[in-house]
Amino acid sequence: MCWNSSLVWVDCFSNLEDIDVSADGSLILRFLICFVYSVVCAAGLIGNLLVLFFIRVKPNRNKSTVNFFVLNLAVTDLQFVLTLPFWAVDTVLDFSWPFGEAMCKIILSVTVMNMYASVFFLTAMSVTRYWSVASALKNSTAHRSCSAKWTCVMIWTLASLATAPTSIFSTLSNVTGEKLCLLRFPGGQYWLAVYHIQKILVGFVLPMSIVSISYIMLLRFISHRSMKTSNPKRRSRVTKSITIVVLSFFLCWMPNQAITLWSVLVKLNVANWDKAYYVVHTYAFPLTVCLAHTNSCLNPIIYCLMRKEFRDKLRSLIHRG
Repeated sequence: MCWNSSLVWVDCFSNLEDIDVSADGSLILRFLICFVYSVVCAAGLIGNLLVLFFIRVKPNRNKSTVNFFVLNLAVTDLQFVLTLPFWAVDTVLDFSWPFGEAMCKIILSVTVMNMYASVFFLTAMSVTRYWSVASALKNSTAHRSCSAKWTCVMIWTLASLATAPTSIFSTLSNVTGEKLCLLRFPGGQYWLAVYHIQKILVGFVLPMSIVSISYIMLLRFISHRSMKTSNPKRRSRVTKSITIVVLSFFLCWMPNQAITLWSVLVKLNVANWDKAYYVVHTYAFPLTVCLAHTNSCLNPIIYCLMRKEFRDKLRSLIHRG
């Protein structure tokens, strides 16, 4: 069996039969993944729809730049979780794609594009939070709204460009009698390694660096300015919120990216393809993909339900219901 996932699709190694690893528990693992996908899909749908409702529908909403990014993030994560039922079916069928080649390209491209867009919006929000606190100038709402809209256009454009290799080279391939939705590059393993390197750098290392630097600068600014003496409780809340944001982003994505880096080293013949790699890639890697997917249902909780204004709106909605 070759593992393929919605984030990283890997060609089968020709010498797979040379590695003697028991497949015991693979059925249990597939149903566990399917269960996690279902839970993430349901939680993501509910959470992101609530975000859209509170920001877009409720009157007297705050039209801040951050809220505009939160709105786009909710749309992004909503599209992302809507692809999970397809991957759940694919997983239950032992990764045999039943939806045809056109849907393979569409679903895989939508999944990867929204993965990039989600990470990019999280990064933009971290920079915006620092800038809005650190800037003493009161810019006009119209100017901020215009800048936010152009930033969103740029983010979606960058996400589309990063997804281009997926859209071009994703295909339905027949491997050992099974139809698999995966990536096939003309250059084989080398270009697949380059694809993974792009995912690691553009989808994790660079955004994580920007997010960390922005929030470190924000905490430093708060510690040395007026909040230090005038409102220690607010400083504590901001610090707690920032810690949760950075940790959730790092913990959700780091395991998947670490194993992806290992696979890059294997494809470039820097590391050996051995039994340990096969076991980790077959059994641990699917679980890291599930962990990465949970970020899409954590986002609305972190950015909205942790904020008092949204909690008050949620309580009002529940009590009215």
